[in-house]
Amino acid sequence: MRCPRCKSSRIQRGYSDARMPLRVVGLHELLCNKCGLEFKRLDPLRKLKRAPSSEIDTYGDRRRVPRYPAHLSATIHLAEKNHLDPGKVSYSEPSRGHCESISKYGLTLSFVGTRFTEEQLSLVGQLLFVTIDLPNGPIDAVVSIVAHERSGGEQGKRLVGVSVLNMNDSDTARLAAYLDKCAEREHVLALDSRD
Repeated sequence: MRCPRCKSSRIQRGYSDARMPLRVVGLHELLCNKCGLEFKRLDPLRKLKRAPSSEIDTYGDRRRVPRYPAHLSATIHLAEKNHLDPGKVSYSEPSRGHCESISKYGLTLSFVGTRFTEEQLSLVGQLLFVTIDLPNGPIDAVVSIVAHERSGGEQGKRLVGVSVLNMNDSDTARLAAYLDKCAEREHVLALDSRD
């Protein structure tokens, strides 16, 4: 049984009882432990207990949209808003990197030896202008840094998690087509692994 709002399987019996005639036919008040929604469902065998569910949602269930691993080349610019003209943005010299994961709303970018400083890449909210080379053509996006880490010590690879702020309609369509192909490929791999 799943929650009708968030689709979580962490369901318990609610703290208020349904009316007696409804309980006789097995209709009970239920509570989602993830989003707190109270709803009524049939549970004639009384499998659900009143105690909170001990089941744990998997990591993938917390995402709004699927994220796919990738190895795509990327060109990254620091983007700075012009304080004199708020509608204009200036871009730094480009740096090369890779897109290591991709979704509709965000990317993971990696750098090895970049022209950007540690402070610039660790500043949450820093704007970047990114061009990702998809197999079906490049896409451009203005993104904002949400997370940063360095793997492998001082000379290691820098990873930056970004959320997509702005992308034109044709690039959005191109990204959606690419993500659909990733979903098909992942589905085929899942079917192959069951054999």
